[in-house]
Amino acid sequence: MEADGEAEARLLLQEARESIEAARSYRRELEQRLRGLHQARKQIRESATLTRDVLEQHFNDLKGTLKKLLDERLMSLLQEVDAIEQDSIKPLDECQKLIEHGVSTADDLLREGESAVHGDVGQQNEKLCSFTKKALHIQLDSLPEVPSLVDVPCLSAQLDDCLLTILKNQIFKHGTVASRPPVQLEEFIEKPGGILVRWCKVDDDFIPQDYRLQYRKSTASHFEDVYVGSETEFIVLHIDPNVDYQFRVCARGDGRQEWSPWSVPQIGRTTLVPHEWTAGLEGYSLSSRRNIALRNDSQSCGVLYSKAPTYFCGQTLTFRIETVGQPDRRDSLGVCVEQQNGYDSLQRDKAVCISTNGAVFVNGKEMTNQLPAVTSGSTVTFDMEVVQLGPSSNEGGNFKLRVTISSNNREVVFDWRQGRCCSDVQDSWKSH
Repeated sequence: MEADGEAEARLLLQEARESIEAARSYRRELEQRLRGLHQARKQIRESATLTRDVLEQHFNDLKGTLKKLLDERLMSLLQEVDAIEQDSIKPLDECQKLIEHGVSTADDLLREGESAVHGDVGQQNEKLCSFTKKALHIQLDSLPEVPSLVDVPCLSAQLDDCLLTILKNQIFKHGTVASRPPVQLEEFIEKPGGILVRWCKVDDDFIPQDYRLQYRKSTASHFEDVYVGSETEFIVLHIDPNVDYQFRVCARGDGRQEWSPWSVPQIGRTTLVPHEWTAGLEGYSLSSRRNIALRNDSQSCGVLYSKAPTYFCGQTLTFRIETVGQPDRRDSLGVCVEQQNGYDSLQRDKAVCISTNGAVFVNGKEMTNQLPAVTSGSTVTFDMEVVQLGPSSNEGGNFKLRVTISSNNREVVFDWRQGRCCSDVQDSWKSH
């Protein structure tokens, strides 16, 4: 009975410990969700504050610009009124001067005539004769023409009240508030020295014309443009391994000039180091990043291997041929299971490759199927997947590699038997 009691006590103690661990795990999960809620609430608050600031600034700018435009238009119309007034008054002023001159002349003639009529009798005839001649010379029957009121301008302002209606309708439709951007980042896929970024639109009513992708290191303060175009994915290269990068994307609607709001920034990283050629091999010159190789004029001949086994099954390896020199039957590019020195070509055992004339070699043997010849501007891709041949055991299973080589819109698919271990496959390329 005592043994049974001790066993029961140990069982209860074990159950208690398991319950405590489950409670701790449950609390950690709840705390993680609380942090997620805090981040969500923070995003809502901060984005709402930012949106308010943007709206207020935008409409204040609009009001200032609109007032400036109205003042400029008012000044233009007032200047037009001034110009019409001055041009219309000028002939009236000239006519007034002419009439005033005639009135003055008539006053002088009246005074002279009255003096001649009522003057001294002895000089009356002489004065009357002089007055008569002067009156005939002045042409008292000639009067200047004064324009009628219908012939002179009568200024008025024509103001279309529909402008207010148009402005009102446009203002009421101007601007929208979206609860989320029309496009969002969807997926990050690790690539050697890069990240494949994919995005999608989440607003069914939004018709995108172009997308704009930006990125920055998490420690940087400014985003940089890395892609602008119509595609919904892009490989961002020259990414440092094991470093966090922030990405964001926006879009431009069909027929519009302005960009949409940015998506919520998300963090992406790659743990895969970039492919690099082995430096120091005589006969090849490498670029500063060691991802481009060019065969020089050296007479030395050999296979240029990658610096490390950075290619793994399940990835896509792409070679791009920039230039092609004098072809050689040994020239080829491909992948191999292990580095073997002493060979001048990949056309050997434990390697698959394609030669410059398009011939495919597997373990040193040329296949019947052939791809197009490799020329300047060509791209050649290698895809490999592990195919299990039988049940797995503690020592490992029996596998083969399914290899797909593609070039110039054609491909060759075959199975490659290289024993049980296939995880250390590395890329190798003899450049040309």
